Amino acid sequence: MGGVEGGAMRRLILFRHTKSDWPAGMRDFERPLAARGRRAAPLIGRLIVERGLVPDRVVVSPAARTVETWALASAGLAQLLPGERDGRIYEAPAFMLANVIRETADVVATLLLVGHNPGIETLCDDLVADGPEDQRRRLSRKYPTGGLAVIDCAIDHWRDLGPGCGTLVSFTVPRDLDSEAE
Repeated sequence: MGGVEGGAMRRLILFRHTKSDWPAGMRDFERPLAARGRRAAPLIGRLIVERGLVPDRVVVSPAARTVETWALASAGLAQLLPGERDGRIYEAPAFMLANVIRETADVVATLLLVGHNPGIETLCDDLVADGPEDQRRRLSRKYPTGGLAVIDCAIDHWRDLGPGCGTLVSFTVPRDLDSEAE
């Protein structure tokens, strides 16, 4: 998207990792994606590019399932940056995710976070105050794995991120793109 200076809208994209597996004896942090999640991630990556949602910065939880989600979503798509891993995103409550976002440099116009529930869902609920009613209603029911919320924030600086500053632009789940992907 290209950087911006003060006085511009900020776009936040919240991407919950795609469907994961939980093999016996495996720690939560090490959980890989399930076959469904491996199918869904590239669909979301293509959607990001096709809709012109390409972020200037990507921050990813270091958990195996989030790293794998972004690796598959961005594979073969030169427009998508590699993700920066940030341990604070793993199992983070909404306030911690907001703190990570607030540290983002103002040259970043569009930020994408790849994380987990319940933090991603709670943060989205906290930020969104407006947007298409059908999309907001859908989002309020469930934020499934692979869910991608695009939120425009009426703030000049990321440090100004706060409750109710966002307008939901869209909410997409893998099933919207492929019935076998969710």
